Amino acid sequence: MDFGFLSQPAFSGGGTYFDWVITGIKWTMLVSLCAWVIAFTVGSVLGVMRTTKVVWLKGLATVYVELFRNIPLLVHMFIWYFVMPELVPKSLGLWMKQGMPMPEFWSAVFALGFYTASRVAEQVRSGIESIPRGQTHAALATGLTMPQVYRYLLLPMGYRIVVPPLTSEFLTIFKNSSVALTIGVLELTAQARTISEYTFRTFEIFTLATVVYVVITLAVVVIMQFVETKIRVPGYIGTGR
Repeated sequence: MDFGFLSQPAFSGGGTYFDWVITGIKWTMLVSLCAWVIAFTVGSVLGVMRTTKVVWLKGLATVYVELFRNIPLLVHMFIWYFVMPELVPKSLGLWMKQGMPMPEFWSAVFALGFYTASRVAEQVRSGIESIPRGQTHAALATGLTMPQVYRYLLLPMGYRIVVPPLTSEFLTIFKNSSVALTIGVLELTAQARTISEYTFRTFEIFTLATVVYVVITLAVVVIMQFVETKIRVPGYIGTGR
């Protein structure tokens, strides 16, 4: 293999092909991290809603989870980028298509974020429901209200229990970000494909892209293992050894 082509001037846009790789890594990180903020926030709210005794809240969250996680991510990307501007008022749709900066980036962020939120919701729900009901009853017996029980008991415990599956979702969001290339986001996979078309160094550039993805995921694993060790709850999943 010869990676010397990375230092060659790029076909267009100035810089070298290595600069294109760096740009792809940057957009991969931005899409993934912004989408994770949405996924974790919305998923946490939905996970709590699915464990409440309020029927309509639980039903609403269930419909969201079942709808979003059973539609392929690629379809989500197309809906947010092509369909959503046509469903909103005309002035807003025109702004989404022409006035909003980087519409393809934000479409990818929202599609990936809200899709992953349905999966995070199930992780949060399972964490909360794995806590024995006796602890909830004991907290209520001490005079805490139900919102306080969630704040001081169920959520702190639930999040600690589901650190391993949340780590898996966090890793998956980096890999799923590659789907954003279908709507024009020049993330790592898109840049690798473009470089391959210009240089015909397909094996080398996709090997490099693979190594970058592995490095990113291994870094996440190491960080989350450290977090898991610090917050583990003895006797529950995610306690480590």
